[in-house]
Amino acid sequence: MSLKIYLDGKFVPEEDASVSVFDHGYLYGDGVFEGIRAYSGKVFKLDEHVRRLYDSARAIMLEIPMPPQEMAAKINEAVNINGLTDAYIRVVVSRGKGDLGLDPRKCPRPTVVIIAASIQLYPQELYDKGLEVVSVPTNRIPNECLNPRIKSLNYLNNILAKIEGINAGVIEVVMLNRNGYVAECSGDNIFCIRDGVIRTPPVEAGILLGITRGTVIDLARSKGLQVIETNLNRFDLYVSDEVFLTGTAAEVIGVVKVDGRAIGSGKPGEITRTLKAAFEELVRS
Repeated sequence: MSLKIYLDGKFVPEEDASVSVFDHGYLYGDGVFEGIRAYSGKVFKLDEHVRRLYDSARAIMLEIPMPPQEMAAKINEAVNINGLTDAYIRVVVSRGKGDLGLDPRKCPRPTVVIIAASIQLYPQELYDKGLEVVSVPTNRIPNECLNPRIKSLNYLNNILAKIEGINAGVIEVVMLNRNGYVAECSGDNIFCIRDGVIRTPPVEAGILLGITRGTVIDLARSKGLQVIETNLNRFDLYVSDEVFLTGTAAEVIGVVKVDGRAIGSGKPGEITRTLKAAFEELVRS
């Protein structure tokens, strides 16, 4: 069954959903996006995702050609028109069609695309047994060069790190910043736990402020757990009792080995399992 894709004001069959080769999103990665989940027919944290999309667009001086309320309505419609209950939604706003130059003023109208489909980032076995990750040489782009809070279409930094992980035989990696502190993974935020205290890198470390990250922090604090946003290095990960990742597609997944070092018992830990269950209960409710 062909998906219906929202493209610049209307829903079209996926085989007809195409953009110009002169679109600056294609030519230069000039644009922003959001990845969003729907559970049981309801879009999760829709307002937060839409707000982050518009914040990213404002930061790169890209004016989205519809108000946030209309964007939210179209996201819901994309789920419903495709008959989806559980879905992954990708919203993309590029600078639009221009010429071969860099000048964004040559792009008179942004391109807006909304795709609602299914996704499974990791197989169930890895949620049960946990992930193995490695740290990679590719550093996170410094905040001064490209603020990580801008969720831009240019993901080459993350892709290069992902390639290094694939070459090392793992499917997720830990990226450091130029000061040697842990930033985030190629597609997820990272947490570690020692003596019952949960730690995660702060914004200044060069991370995307993940919406799932924020949700899990709230869930942990609601259960009386201490969460600290602080700089971490690889040693902190190596000696942790537990490590886990969060992300829109990944949700909550435990890490059982970092750079060949077993974490804790070598299985997803108790707090990780508790937070994973709490997150699943939240989204299903």
